[in-house]
Amino acid sequence: MPPLLLLTLAILAIILLSSWYKLNTFVVLLGLAVLVGLLAGIPGETVLTHIRTGFGHTLEKVGLLIVLGTMLGSLLDRTHATTDLANFILRTVGESAGRADRTPLAVTLIGFLIGLPIFCDSGFIVLSGLVLTLAQRLGRYHLRLMLNLAGSLYAVHCLVPPHPGITAAVGILNPDSGQDSLGQMMLLGTLLAVPGTLVSYLWARYVDRGDQTTAPRLPVDQANESAPQQRGASVPVGAFCAVLVPIALIAAKPLFLLAPDRVPPLLLTLIRFVGDPVMALAIGMLIALTLFRRIDKATVNAVLDDAIHKAGPVLAIVAGGGAFGEIIKHIGLESTITNWATATGGTAGHIPLWLPFLLALVFKTAQGSSTVAIMSVSAIVLPLLPALGVQTDFDRLLVLGAMGAGSMSVSHANDAYFWVVSRFGQIDTPTMVRSYSLMTLLMGLATFATLWLISLFTAGL
Repeated sequence: MPPLLLLTLAILAIILLSSWYKLNTFVVLLGLAVLVGLLAGIPGETVLTHIRTGFGHTLEKVGLLIVLGTMLGSLLDRTHATTDLANFILRTVGESAGRADRTPLAVTLIGFLIGLPIFCDSGFIVLSGLVLTLAQRLGRYHLRLMLNLAGSLYAVHCLVPPHPGITAAVGILNPDSGQDSLGQMMLLGTLLAVPGTLVSYLWARYVDRGDQTTAPRLPVDQANESAPQQRGASVPVGAFCAVLVPIALIAAKPLFLLAPDRVPPLLLTLIRFVGDPVMALAIGMLIALTLFRRIDKATVNAVLDDAIHKAGPVLAIVAGGGAFGEIIKHIGLESTITNWATATGGTAGHIPLWLPFLLALVFKTAQGSSTVAIMSVSAIVLPLLPALGVQTDFDRLLVLGAMGAGSMSVSHANDAYFWVVSRFGQIDTPTMVRSYSLMTLLMGLATFATLWLISLFTAGL
């Protein structure tokens, strides 16, 4: 079977089996890896060898990061660090400072900051009660505030490590320098998340213009549970440190390595150690532990056990994507794609970024998960990088950004996060489709447009 036709059928099968028939994504990826390898004429024993290689190498690169990132998020949830940060930002920027018109901006900043270490669905569940209570207090801005929160959390989730999808994609596309590339992608991803967040802020303002209605009332018990717990007016230094220190350490490593000769050897050795994403997240966990009023072994163990259970399915899908990608490398696509990519502009300094963007957009819209979308596309794109004109590490970052932008679009009824926002934000389904789903499309397009402009101004780096 021709390799390009085989790849096309494999993509369609992933979308159909995981979205239409609702089969387990890991099983789909693993089963198709075997089938594609056999149909490509690869001996069965060699197919299994490739699958083991892809499975193991992917977990080697990103497994610890996903587990530690999930643990850090769980510790921040349990210690109410997210609520402390939210209340501080609201006091500083929003309604409690007598500036109700700035409250949407405050909520957007909350989502962007807290979304850096915490999954978007977990962050929304934790903060939605605070925002709903705030909308009730103001008597307006219900839909606007919920879209502000959902959009800012979502933009960061799709673009910035250590979130699992983009983290796995970095490992897949950078097999030799994945750890250093994570810091670089964190910087670029944070930059790219800004226009997407800005679009969500402006779109929420547009769709909710003139709203003066009071947010739906929560039941008494749920309202008490979700209401923000005031802990005084002091700056939550520990909470800020737990969120920002790991990010700063990871981002600092590539900056120091830009000119290693100018850095004292001892400091450079230290930065290489603490700036490794695994160590940086471990440091964040230690800081988060200091936020407990009293460290109880049983409580901490329960939090960490729950985090491991949450990380397990993600790890399986990540590894399955790596196995599938390893098979794709060996089915003989190179010559076909080289001729095609050259004809469509795949030359040095002019990478056809629309291809990874469009592939991720199709995967995301069809099967719902941003994480699965970007992991699946990264496995498909990896063997095509030379044909696409990707020559430098920065070129790979641009491709990663394009896939991250595509993985935003479009979130609708087959996306679990869609229903998290609808349920916990108390927004009916028709309103979600015409406001939130369209917002995610605009966010993805704005992010890709920003990335394209960056590629024009940095051609040849």
